[in-house]
Amino acid sequence: MADAVGATSAAYRVQLRPEFGFDAAGEIASYLRDLGVTHLYCSPYLQAAPGSTHGYDVVDHARVNVELGGAEAHARMCAAFAAAGLGHVLDIVPNHMAITTGNVWWTDVLENGPSSRWAAYFDVDWEGPESKLRNTVLIPVLSDHYGRVLEAGELVLARDGGAFSVHYFEHRFPVSPATFGLPLSLAAADLAAQSLGDDDELEFLAAAFNDLPPATATDAMSVRNRHRDKEVLKRALARLCQRQEVATTLDAAVDRINGDPELLDALLERQNYRLAYWRTAGRELDYRRFFDITSLAGLRAEDPQVFAETHALVLGWVAEGVVEGLRVDHPDGLRDPGGYLGRLRSEVPEAWLVVEKILEAGEVLPPWPVDGTTGYDFLNLVGGLFVDAAGEAPLTAAYAAFTGEPTDWGEVALAKKQLVMRDVLAADLNRLAHLFVAVCEASRRYRDFTRHELHEVLGEVVAGFGVYRTYVGTDGGLSEADDAHLSAALEIALERRPDLDPELFELLGRVLRGRLEGPAATELLLRFQQFTGPVMAKALEDTAFYSYNRLISLNEVGGDPGRFGIEPAELHQAMATTQRDWPSTMLASSTHDTKRSEDVRARIALLSEIPEELSTAVTAWAVTNERHRSIQPNGETWPDRNLEWLLYQTLVGAWPIPVDRVLTYVEKATREAKVHTSWIDPVAAYDDAVARFVTGVLADDAFLASLEAFVASIDGAGRINALAAQLVKLTAPGVADIYQGTEVWDRSLVDPDNRRPVDFDRRARLLGDLDDMGVAEILVRDDDGLAKLHLTRVALRLRRRRPEVFGPGEPGRYLALPVAGDGAGHAVAFSRGDEIVTVVPRLVLGLERRGGWGDTGVELPSGRWNNLLTGETFAGGRVSVASVLGTFPVALLARDEAFPS
Repeated sequence: MADAVGATSAAYRVQLRPEFGFDAAGEIASYLRDLGVTHLYCSPYLQAAPGSTHGYDVVDHARVNVELGGAEAHARMCAAFAAAGLGHVLDIVPNHMAITTGNVWWTDVLENGPSSRWAAYFDVDWEGPESKLRNTVLIPVLSDHYGRVLEAGELVLARDGGAFSVHYFEHRFPVSPATFGLPLSLAAADLAAQSLGDDDELEFLAAAFNDLPPATATDAMSVRNRHRDKEVLKRALARLCQRQEVATTLDAAVDRINGDPELLDALLERQNYRLAYWRTAGRELDYRRFFDITSLAGLRAEDPQVFAETHALVLGWVAEGVVEGLRVDHPDGLRDPGGYLGRLRSEVPEAWLVVEKILEAGEVLPPWPVDGTTGYDFLNLVGGLFVDAAGEAPLTAAYAAFTGEPTDWGEVALAKKQLVMRDVLAADLNRLAHLFVAVCEASRRYRDFTRHELHEVLGEVVAGFGVYRTYVGTDGGLSEADDAHLSAALEIALERRPDLDPELFELLGRVLRGRLEGPAATELLLRFQQFTGPVMAKALEDTAFYSYNRLISLNEVGGDPGRFGIEPAELHQAMATTQRDWPSTMLASSTHDTKRSEDVRARIALLSEIPEELSTAVTAWAVTNERHRSIQPNGETWPDRNLEWLLYQTLVGAWPIPVDRVLTYVEKATREAKVHTSWIDPVAAYDDAVARFVTGVLADDAFLASLEAFVASIDGAGRINALAAQLVKLTAPGVADIYQGTEVWDRSLVDPDNRRPVDFDRRARLLGDLDDMGVAEILVRDDDGLAKLHLTRVALRLRRRRPEVFGPGEPGRYLALPVAGDGAGHAVAFSRGDEIVTVVPRLVLGLERRGGWGDTGVELPSGRWNNLLTGETFAGGRVSVASVLGTFPVALLARDEAFPS
């Protein structure tokens, strides 16, 4: 919807990290210009936690990341972009911050509790259900129970000039100034006993620190006085400590406290935080976090002051024209996504603005003032084109027979949501239950319902959600879509739990529709909407997607593993809708978060066309590899068959791949699945058995020979799938997103595998080689990825040369082209603005089995058409698909009159 969007035709995403910082990004500007992209699209690069490899853990919104080169290198990078004629898109993170030592705001919250100047910046529940945590932040970082850690001497008090802090290995926590009295009083007594003097001043400071306004006093005057007085007193203490005898005596008092667990415990119990065993986070955490990552605390971006301070630097860059587009990370975590995006749009009216919103099948983006999503909806739609629906029944049967796993995706998903709410996000659900109790206590009709009943009702309704969240406003604004989502979830919950009182579900339904007034009801509504997204993400993307392994190319962010393939008509309808409603949305195929790269998925999708062959191969491989399994005392063998099925699909999709990358992947897959082992409760014996199995399998010559033969039999078809998906992305309505390195073959798995360094020098050489190569030579050298690079370059340069043909409005109109004949179901064809035509194949193994294209033809608009990928020309009207795709696997046709040579 932004005026500047027309210039944003294709964005190239790079992952910045200390080894690939601003200067390195600037150095690839000319390569990206030659490739044909219009914008470089950077991962977040505000100051992040030390050693960050991704940038989503911001600690300071007012600085660029020094580990990436700092402000000067950032300026050089932006200048390099501008010199190459490239725009700049930046990923921003409004939902959360990293709460490491470098976060000044969070450190102040720990020091001053609710009276911190930044207490309102973070989503901390100061009045939560646990009395022991009232006005206190839980800090679950200890490796064992607090008492054991304390008595082991692992918590250490230290003096820092005129202040104190508590150290726990690499962690450092400020001591509340109101508790300085303990070490100061001990030191004053020692000075008096030794008649060294200065004890009066220390006693005065101890009393003054004790008299500071309490951390619970949050009125403006008390906060101002506390902060003014504590800093004055700290400076006075620092000056006093310049006297050697004072510093020595005070440090001795600190040592005395460290040597006495009772004294240290007394000090720690008076802090504005509660140090705790890390396992307490799942059930007692009292601040909102990003999913289950305790080190990322939720920000209250709905607060205008928080918005202003967290966005000032970025908005300045947009105003200066340094940044032209923004990608908003995880808007569903915000209290009011629509309000936030409205405020952001008002600040950047001309910028290209997309949101990382995960849309489930059939879900529509809310009417936000943005240009679209980051493209996972497109990714899954196009991926479905290459999945053969006819293979669903036999592949499902083969999967069930080999693994013994359940095959009903809906039941698996629901069970994983219950698991995650019980073991990972229990604290968040407990917080909702506390609010629900308050709602019920306000009515005599509901006051007798127990906390347990309310907890159960909430959990069942959350588990029944089929989308990430609703967007009901506190003013009672309720869209038809949200009403339908709520009705579906409530119906599922009622059906599953007839033992729970239906009246409770009715009450919760009124709350979640914004039809019950009162502060508790409003808070429950808003927090509930922030909770369902993390449950969906953790239960599906990070759990079920690693345990429901029927066809793993479907297990992608925003995907539905239960939806087995789509027909071309569905793609055409979706693209026409996109052109009408969201013509500048992003079109993704691989990202930093995808479970598998586009090329891996393209090859795995072929298995839907050959379920019997896959079943036969897997059965044979299992026999060959039986000797690598570990037999347990109870007769069970590890790993389980489900992981084995996953492993074989992974190897088929990513081959060739070295053993170290496979080992890293299977460790993540088994831990995320949470069946035999997990990140929270790792089972070393199982992990070791899996590692031995993988190592043995990948050293087994008989297995490798069979695997390589199987891969060789489908590799060509996999490349065709990948080229077809790439061309659809590069010519469909929207802004094409190229993830770093994927302009050539890239068979990466989930992070960290997909964030490995990219060899840009090699890609630049290959791009140069294309200048002197014909199609035949390109295909001969395709192991280097030249076919994909050739296609990508041609399409991107076309987009840049004629942006109006790929933009909104009539010039970029999307129109499905008729395909008829024996192989009609194996082709997809469409035009943009009557000036270019895309023709790609699908289900190519099935096409081979039926003997090829036969009489299949595509109806081209009138005129003369030039295939930009091969140089061939075709007359308008019915044209044989076999001739259009005879020289190169896909076709990009341009009308001669529209694109004269």
